[in-house]
Amino acid sequence: MALPTQPPHAVEIVPLTLRDLLRAAVQQGASDVHIRAGAVPLLRVGGDLWPLDVPPLTPEQAEALVLSALPSERDRTSFRDDREADFAVNDPEVGRFRANAYWSRGGAAMVLRHVKESIPSFEDLGLPPTVRDLAERTSGLILVCGPTGSGKTTTLAAMISHINATRRCHILTLEDPIEFLHNDQLATVSQRELHTDTLDLSRALRAAMRQDPDVILVGEIRDVDTMRTALQAAETGHLVLASLHAKSVVDAVNRVIDIFPMEEQRQARATIAESLQGVLCQQLVSSARGTGRRMVLEVAVANPRVRDAIADLDKTGQLEDIVAEGEYYGMRTFEQDAVRLVLAGDITVQEAEKVVPRVADLHVALRRAGYRESS
Repeated sequence: MALPTQPPHAVEIVPLTLRDLLRAAVQQGASDVHIRAGAVPLLRVGGDLWPLDVPPLTPEQAEALVLSALPSERDRTSFRDDREADFAVNDPEVGRFRANAYWSRGGAAMVLRHVKESIPSFEDLGLPPTVRDLAERTSGLILVCGPTGSGKTTTLAAMISHINATRRCHILTLEDPIEFLHNDQLATVSQRELHTDTLDLSRALRAAMRQDPDVILVGEIRDVDTMRTALQAAETGHLVLASLHAKSVVDAVNRVIDIFPMEEQRQARATIAESLQGVLCQQLVSSARGTGRRMVLEVAVANPRVRDAIADLDKTGQLEDIVAEGEYYGMRTFEQDAVRLVLAGDITVQEAEKVVPRVADLHVALRRAGYRESS
């Protein structure tokens, strides 16, 4: 059956301004807006991309929309000279969006992600009590991992919001760009944006150590200098929260170690094993209960077995089994969480197959749990 050409209840608009497109996205509950020369603007609704009922954008229209979104001359220069730019759009009449502008086939293009005004709670996101427990740690490193668009930033925002509401401390965030805005509650929150409040993330993280923080959020760890400083902060009594592109707990551990030069990796293993408090890896799949998406989560909590497996290269391959056997500590694998969600009727088997490493093992686990697909 052919897909409809527009999202349910879409309203025809004339995309004369960026605000028109952003307002349509908010009305449709879209998570993302795609703008590209020669193409119809697209909205991502419920995980799928839907075209708006408007003509394709001319190159001139697309470039005008992109330039109207770029907030500063520095961003416009970056877009033209570096061929891409990260920035935030804050429209008081529509909302806040995280954006990336780029060039495609010689034409201007842009993707904007809607950042909700209210910060969701752990319950709203379907996060287990383990995540709350990790957020209440007072030192160490917590990694939130997943592919682009998996909700890492939202999970981190929920953790920061919980700390803000429950602990008298100084929270310092380093973001590119700032997405969720945190107002002081019990804590005081300093939010610094790359290129606006600081020129270099690694330098800002080193400077953070002199700004009396209790909690440090690093929007994303991208290089060895940032990783090295984050670990130093975690070792010296700070709680450090950071995101990382990784597809599983094992992948996250290996990526963190591989950031370091080969000659430093043995020492890095020991430091990571000592400092790491937990790893969350998440993916979003379509809900079986109508519109929207559900989070499938893999969780590792640093107990002695996990620390030993990180520190010893020969034992790192055992991490997946350790996580699978760690229910008592609040751990779970993607497969275990997917089985739970399928049995609860929250996601379909087909959606579960998208996130597990081995589809055959998923079906074996479902049969053992008593699940039978209806014919």
